[in-house]
Amino acid sequence: MNWHAWAAVAVFAGTYALIISERVHRVAAAMGGAALMLLVGATDGKAAFYSERSGIDWNVIFLLMGMMMIVGVLKRTGLFEYLAIWSVRRARAQPFRVMVMLVVITATASALLDNVTTVLLVAPVTLLICERLALPVAPFLIAEVFASNIGGIATLVGDPPNIIIGSRAGLTFNDFLVHLAPLAVILVLVLIGLARIMFRTAFTHDAERAAEVLALDGREAIRDPRMLAQGLTVLGLVIAGFVLHPVIGFEPSIVALLGAGLLVAVSSAETGEVLAEVEWPTLAFFAGLFVMIGGLIETGVVTHVSDALADAVGDRELGGSLLMLGASGVLSGVIDNIPYVATMAPVTADLVHHLGGAGDHVMWWALAAGADLGGNATAIGASANVVVLGIAERARHPIGFWQFTRYGLVVTAATIGVSALYLWLRYFALA
Repeated sequence: MNWHAWAAVAVFAGTYALIISERVHRVAAAMGGAALMLLVGATDGKAAFYSERSGIDWNVIFLLMGMMMIVGVLKRTGLFEYLAIWSVRRARAQPFRVMVMLVVITATASALLDNVTTVLLVAPVTLLICERLALPVAPFLIAEVFASNIGGIATLVGDPPNIIIGSRAGLTFNDFLVHLAPLAVILVLVLIGLARIMFRTAFTHDAERAAEVLALDGREAIRDPRMLAQGLTVLGLVIAGFVLHPVIGFEPSIVALLGAGLLVAVSSAETGEVLAEVEWPTLAFFAGLFVMIGGLIETGVVTHVSDALADAVGDRELGGSLLMLGASGVLSGVIDNIPYVATMAPVTADLVHHLGGAGDHVMWWALAAGADLGGNATAIGASANVVVLGIAERARHPIGFWQFTRYGLVVTAATIGVSALYLWLRYFALA
């Protein structure tokens, strides 16, 4: 590697250390790291702003912005209060039952939507539930993030890396459903078991608070039925647009922006108030992170790591698949899984070709599972993680890097281990 590559590694490692230390706000660290990447020549303005391979992923930025605006309108209708009361009543106000319900809902929704959209919709409900029942916010939000990343592996549209893999490998929605949905169901059960142990101190039942919530009528929480009907109609159209993306050809970001614009236009919500609901610091953090990762891509660091992984795999399909799973899990906990998978996809295609076609696609499933599940490892390992941390901070319930990561490492290790067993049993031992 040349000096630009080493400089890029130094900048990325230094920025990551600042984020971990929490002495510098993560947004300031990411923006400063992006500026240094430009100053040392690891990337440039053209690559940072216009390159699909190594620049800011504007699809992610505008998808987040559009969905945040839609959520901002829906918050004004009382919908989330209604859903909070409904959820608590269904779970009989038992904290662990509430968490199980939220985990299952989040995982299921993340298989049909992208995981960022899911947590944007579920997090406000969670905040209200925790407030009503006097429960700590962090364990519930963290568990939902884990569920969103796990649920995302189940389908082609569940997580952006899956779309990249599907396109490169010629895999369909049904292929993902048949091969990875069973794994997702198993991992959700594993997560529920882990959550019962990891967050056991959070399940304190306050009988008085519970009785107050159970006595509420959720319908009284709806403040603006007309705006609610408009918001749900637009949200339904946006979700349909996401699902029909392969047919209509519109990127999810375009669908979200069109939906946000339509909702602001037809509803009585003030534009300025809706824009105030957008998590601008979170969007700035993503922009800085994309520029830093772009510097690693532009200087060849990511390619160098990918080639080393390919050399280690050789012609051993079982060992290679498990190595792909583990390495992807580790690397996706450090760098965003979208550019990682975009870089690894051609390498994986070469490996599959070298292994004689690998008709069961096990190498691709290993890449998808590792990249999606590895995002749970750290607080900045996946887009959903960053979004939820931003929501928690804005609600004055900040979640620290290590507060998230100490649980994330446990969940990632467990889910990657179970995934390795699943791949071995399904594609080798029982094939």
